[in-house]
Amino acid sequence: MSGLDAFFILLAGIGAGAINAVVGSGTLITFPTLVAFGMPPVTATMSNAVGLVAGGVSGTWGYRRELSGQWERLRWQIPASLAGALLGSWLLMHLPEKLFETIVPVLLILALALVLLQPRIQAWAKKRSTEETTLSTTRLMLLTVGTFAVGIYGGYFTAAQGILLIGVMGAILPETLQRMNGAKNLLSLLVNIVAAGMYITLAFDQINWAAAGLIAVGSLAGGVLGARYGRRLSPTALRYTIVAVGLIGLWRLLA
Repeated sequence: MSGLDAFFILLAGIGAGAINAVVGSGTLITFPTLVAFGMPPVTATMSNAVGLVAGGVSGTWGYRRELSGQWERLRWQIPASLAGALLGSWLLMHLPEKLFETIVPVLLILALALVLLQPRIQAWAKKRSTEETTLSTTRLMLLTVGTFAVGIYGGYFTAAQGILLIGVMGAILPETLQRMNGAKNLLSLLVNIVAAGMYITLAFDQINWAAAGLIAVGSLAGGVLGARYGRRLSPTALRYTIVAVGLIGLWRLLA
């Protein structure tokens, strides 16, 4: 890895940490960056998941106040996220790498589409938001199943799992958008921790530790910046930056 490569990976980590804290699609900065520098997709996914744990911690801590009063619901969502992440990361390590390389462009296109649709998803979620905090048993079960499904996706391919979580919660919860964002940060962090733990334990030699370390340092700083200043940034500029980098990564995957 050259010094210039390291600089861009560090910069991508800062951007991903900040974006994850506010929007939830920072992997679409780091994953295509690693792929563009010639890293195999599975290695890029594992290294990225390990590195972004640090940013998830700082982003979740920055939104800790929004988590207040949500624990009755999160005690169902947290185990669902953990179980889904275990299954998704197991699938990544046991399904043929060729299958992942075939699927990942489709997942990347889906994730980029979700980034473009994210304002509508958030507007729809906001329209449904109220100050009520109670859920029927049926809606709680639907929320748990939806969280489990997103956990599988996140364990297998982390990109845009935060937007998927916002979509699931927005469809079911009588909750404000900022409080859902706090829950999204926590659940995404847990998925990354489980996935990273699985990769370190069972596929240590497939992780690019230099890249993971750079992303960890960058995303830790980015998570702090995103939680503190992210709401002041132009969401449109962020969105198109993500899409542009994602398209570069997609081109590199298909080339």
